[in-house]
Amino acid sequence: MVSIQVVGKRIDQIQSNCYAFIFPKDFTISPAIKSFARTFCPDLELLVRDAGFEGDHGQLRTFPILLNGETIIRVICAGVGATKDGAIDLEKYRCAVGRIVKEAERMRCASVALAVPSARLFGATGADLVREAAMVSKLAAYRLTDYLSDKKESTLKEVTIAADTKELAAIRKAAQHGTCLAEAMNRARYWIDLPPSELTPPALCDKAKAIAKEGGLKFSFFNEKQINEMGMGGLAGVSCGSHMDARLAIIEYTAKKKTAPKIALIGKGITYDSGGLNIKPGGGPGGLERMKEDMSGAAAVIAAMSAIAELKPDAHVVAVVPLAENMPGHSAFKPSDVLRFYNGVTAEVVNTDAEGRLILADALAYATKKYKPDVMVDIATLTGSCMHALGVFYTGLLTQDDTVARQLEDSAKRTGDSVWRLPLDDDYEPALHSSIADINNVGSVKYLAGATTAALFLKHFVGETPWAHLDIAGTAFAMPDRPYLGSGATAVGVRLLTDFVMHWRG
Repeated sequence: MVSIQVVGKRIDQIQSNCYAFIFPKDFTISPAIKSFARTFCPDLELLVRDAGFEGDHGQLRTFPILLNGETIIRVICAGVGATKDGAIDLEKYRCAVGRIVKEAERMRCASVALAVPSARLFGATGADLVREAAMVSKLAAYRLTDYLSDKKESTLKEVTIAADTKELAAIRKAAQHGTCLAEAMNRARYWIDLPPSELTPPALCDKAKAIAKEGGLKFSFFNEKQINEMGMGGLAGVSCGSHMDARLAIIEYTAKKKTAPKIALIGKGITYDSGGLNIKPGGGPGGLERMKEDMSGAAAVIAAMSAIAELKPDAHVVAVVPLAENMPGHSAFKPSDVLRFYNGVTAEVVNTDAEGRLILADALAYATKKYKPDVMVDIATLTGSCMHALGVFYTGLLTQDDTVARQLEDSAKRTGDSVWRLPLDDDYEPALHSSIADINNVGSVKYLAGATTAALFLKHFVGETPWAHLDIAGTAFAMPDRPYLGSGATAVGVRLLTDFVMHWRG
């Protein structure tokens, strides 16, 4: 567990066995680095230049330095590349911090001191850089070791962020914010990374209960018997092939101001998706080996509620999380079945592997009727179509409400959880036609656009509520070139949803 310290000092005033600096392309040596060099290594600039370090994005160089003939310290230099349109993308800064932490771990350092670069390079504030550094440091240090015989725990125990400023209260508050987000994200990553036989629907429901208790939030849930009695045919139908009972978990945060806006967050929680009777093949991002990640939306929503409990936004927030396994058991739902949902809408099942929209439908309908939110956002690993359209860096954003879209896009820019808006036109509605039910659960191949037709299916369950759908099929797991996220779960959506709630203006 890495601890984060923030000090309002120059980096040369900090005692550590590793020191790290971040450089733009074609850099000049800053006064802070010159001061550090005078104290520790007068030839530092020569060493850096001689190593061919130019500050390119992704560049990393490490230099061992002998002090007083007896102590070795290490200096890490990381590049963030050139400015574009007057600033460097803040994501490059996050990646640089991630590389630094990984390198410090690799060298088995106990601590690393990081000099915060000029905020002007990134068109940001010093507090922004401190917040992101604190968050990324904890994210980069995360790993799942529960099942390793030889855990080989990291020697890195502390990251000290050196911000040469007198605004110490502001930067420490920013660091606490970043740490809060990182801890929430790491919780989500841990749940997603767990084996699916361990993280079952009841088990994840228990995690949600623990989060609520820790944050002083209201918690309730419905079991499978109650789900059936309530007429939630989508959630019950998907679950009936598994020996694990479904759950509908609900967490509520209440703002101090009674007239605060009410926001509903819905997260898809398929703790394992075999595809049902339309069983999935193996291999690839959508194969059976990866389907423990199909509860990433639920994990993001539950974890976001833990951050919301700590950050205390001026909004009432309710999280409604449907949890189930999709298995091909003897009682599994079948292609050509017709399911009736909580709001009375019926759907013909064309493919049992299009199950996420079925459990979301009941959750959306319930949240709409029970809580009457001012705005509602759902998040789900929903379609291979979105994954193929946008790849691994952008979450699909689908909504017919421009205000909701704009505020989610603003949150994406602030947090690094990037989104790309896809069309949600009613022209695609005929793709959901069924001759025996109100709609079908798989859009006609004649219309293609699987991400759009899936979102249009969900639109039947939100009434007039302003609503957006986030498709994280491509972004939830194994995002490359993000050194602070590693090779497993990304916890995409935690930052985005938390920021959206914090800044929502209806």
